Amino acid sequence: MADSKVWLITGASRGMGVAFVQAAVAAGNAVVATGRRPDEVAKAVGTSDSLLVVRLDVTSVEDATTAVDAAVERFGRIDVLVNNAGTSFKGYFEEMSPEQVEQQLATNLLGPMNVTRAVLPVMREQRAGHVISISSGAGLVGFEYSSVYAASKFGLEGWMGALAQEVAPFGIRTTIVNPGFFRTGLASPESLIWPEVSVADYAGRSAAQRMWWTAQDGQQPGDPDKLAKALLTIADEDAPPTRFLAGADTVALAERKVAELERQIASHRDLSTSLTFEPDEVNGDE
Repeated sequence: MADSKVWLITGASRGMGVAFVQAAVAAGNAVVATGRRPDEVAKAVGTSDSLLVVRLDVTSVEDATTAVDAAVERFGRIDVLVNNAGTSFKGYFEEMSPEQVEQQLATNLLGPMNVTRAVLPVMREQRAGHVISISSGAGLVGFEYSSVYAASKFGLEGWMGALAQEVAPFGIRTTIVNPGFFRTGLASPESLIWPEVSVADYAGRSAAQRMWWTAQDGQQPGDPDKLAKALLTIADEDAPPTRFLAGADTVALAERKVAELERQIASHRDLSTSLTFEPDEVNGDE
C-alpha cells in the first residue's frame, strides 16, 4: 500500500469508467469515482473502504471544485486524474443544431478543462501528479458523421499538448489516450445522440450511418478491462507517454495519419518553403 495512489476518475457510472475504477481499486489504490448520478456510480463500481463516490457533472465548475475538495478531505491528495466522462453526438455538421454543438464541446472539451483546473492546484502543491485524458481515434482523424465529436477531441488534444509543457516544471505529467472501438455502452441506443435538424440532401447517407452505428453496439474489438490494466501500467511508469494509442485499430489510424501528412508535405514542399523570407530579405538587403 506504500506505493498506492489516489485516483480521481470522471464518468464512472458505466463503460470504461467502471473498468478504470475497479482495476485501480483492485490494485490497491484509493479511488474517487465520479458521475452526474452518484447512485448509478455506486451501483456500477461497488463498495470499498478505499472508494469514494462523488457527484460530478463535468460541465459544472462548482461540481468540479466540490469533488476535488471531497477527494482531498478523504484521501489527502490526488495523484492521478482520469478525464473519462464524455458523450458522442453523431450527425452531419449541417444537421447538428447550435445547441448540440455547444453541448458536445461543453462535455468533451470544457468538461475536462473544468476538472483539471480544479485538480491542478493540488498537484502543484504536491509537485507531482498525472493528468490522463481519454480522447479517441477521432482525435487523430476526422470521420464522416462525427464532425462535431471530432472537433471536441481535436480540441482536447491541442489543449493537452500545450498543458503538458505548462505543468511539467511542477512534476505533473500528462497522457492523451486514443482508444479505438472498445466494447462499452458508447454505441448503445441510450448513448448515441442523433441530429436535431433534418437536411434532405443528407437523408440517405444519414440513415445508412445510423444503421452502421447501431450495429456496432457489443461488436467492438477492444476490451475495456485490458485498457484499464494498461492505464495502471502507464500511471506507474517514471516517464509515462504523452500519448498512448489504445488498440490495434488506433495504431493503424495513427500510421495512416503519419503517411497522409508525409504525402501532403511532399506534394507541395517547394511551395510551402517558398513562403519563408530569404536571409537577405530578413536583413533588408537588396
